[in-house]
Amino acid sequence: MSPQQPPFAAPLAALGWDAPSEPRDPNDRPSYVGPVSFAQLPWIEDPKEIARMKADIAIVGAPFDDAVTHRPGTRFGPRAIREAQYQTGRLHSLQLGVDPFVELVAVDAGDAAVVPGRLEYAHGEIYRKVREVASTGAIPIVLGGDHSITWPNATAIAGLRWPSTIGILHFDAHADTATDAYGSLASHGAPMRRLIESGAVLGKNFVQVGLRGYFPTGETLEWMRAQGMRSHFMTEIEERGSEAVIQDAIAEALDGADAIWISLDIDVVDPGLAPGTGTPEPGGMLSRELLRALRQIASRVPIAGMDIVEVSPPYDWAESTAMIANRAALEVISALAKRKAAGERIRWEAPR
Repeated sequence: MSPQQPPFAAPLAALGWDAPSEPRDPNDRPSYVGPVSFAQLPWIEDPKEIARMKADIAIVGAPFDDAVTHRPGTRFGPRAIREAQYQTGRLHSLQLGVDPFVELVAVDAGDAAVVPGRLEYAHGEIYRKVREVASTGAIPIVLGGDHSITWPNATAIAGLRWPSTIGILHFDAHADTATDAYGSLASHGAPMRRLIESGAVLGKNFVQVGLRGYFPTGETLEWMRAQGMRSHFMTEIEERGSEAVIQDAIAEALDGADAIWISLDIDVVDPGLAPGTGTPEPGGMLSRELLRALRQIASRVPIAGMDIVEVSPPYDWAESTAMIANRAALEVISALAKRKAAGERIRWEAPR
């Protein structure tokens, strides 16, 4: 005999509440349902599984901000960027006419195992995580975190691809080539100097876009010129247009290099549009200019990887800064998907 049913159970059949769940693609659900991963991608931290899947793209979180000199909070950036999306994982790019996660195999590879208060250790964890993921052949897209993480990020890729070389296209309001910050060599204002001094990236292959405002000293600019670095200031973008500037920047970054690492500091965008950052600088790019530039780059050149840094949710409102960062990653991913759909190889294959 079945147990007695409560009187309110009878209408359930009419409501459909007692029907079995519909089979559903786990990617095809609201963005606020389920675990937090980028675009509802499967969360797969095991590099062996990422390699087995032959993933084209792997999202990596670097929730670290112990190297900031002004406003902290970017340790919360990776989670905010992952969450800043209202669509499901089934996406279609109107600008590029492609379904990126249909054409590409993509995963969220989780976060580097950083801890607070141990700067060198955290950088080591980020270095190991990025190298581990990239060694599977997937293109890492690293969500930061303060800009110091570009030092371990790009060093990992440069070491993995040696003797091939990488160039860096660096979007930023600031040059990040300071000698140090109050004696620290690992400041978020110095990673580009560390990369060049170490030899991981040649100065002539280091191209910066969107610089403006004020340098701490004239010596910094002199050092940059002595290394052969190329810089495109906001004034040039205003006068020539972003597309022409990016075309030149691509050629400069690939001057003898085999692939490009894109390093995007979200403060390259004007703070009126992207207020959630540690060092806001008025007079920046429009978000549409940035997204167009990223499509332009990822559609044309070999991409070694990307980092998106300095998103600081405590200073963001309406998720606008995190949303721009989320879209920046999606534009690069979609451009790569378009290339794969056309028959190009996207994954990196180690030389045999």
